[in-house]
Amino acid sequence: MPLVSNLFKDSTALNACLVSDSAHVTPGAVGDHVHRIQVALLDLDGLSIDTSELAANRYGPSTAASVLAYKRKRKIINRAYQNAEDNIVGKMTIATLDKEMFERQYTPGPSGSKVCTLMSGGAAARPRRRHAQP
Repeated sequence: MPLVSNLFKDSTALNACLVSDSAHVTPGAVGDHVHRIQVALLDLDGLSIDTSELAANRYGPSTAASVLAYKRKRKIINRAYQNAEDNIVGKMTIATLDKEMFERQYTPGPSGSKVCTLMSGGAAARPRRRHAQP
């Protein structure tokens, strides 16, 4: 199943990450796909990423530390070959990021309404601050 969140669904690199071990996103990577991961980490957990890494769309030390913190908080570990979380965005990590970003999406309520409807379940919620899409 492909990625579904507005942030990730049209990224070829991140959709590949979802299905292929060789497409995992690792420290040193550069590109729009890295920027999208950074945006998700900032939006979901407010994690700190160095401004130079953000400006360069670079998976540097602070992005790696943020990925590790995100994975530790959610205990994302592939128990088939890992004993602890790592700083790589692989299949499980991108799937979790995508699910959480999809759950944050909303459709506006009727004009003038102060309530919106979450796309994932139809529950009422307050609108959230949105980051511009890359």
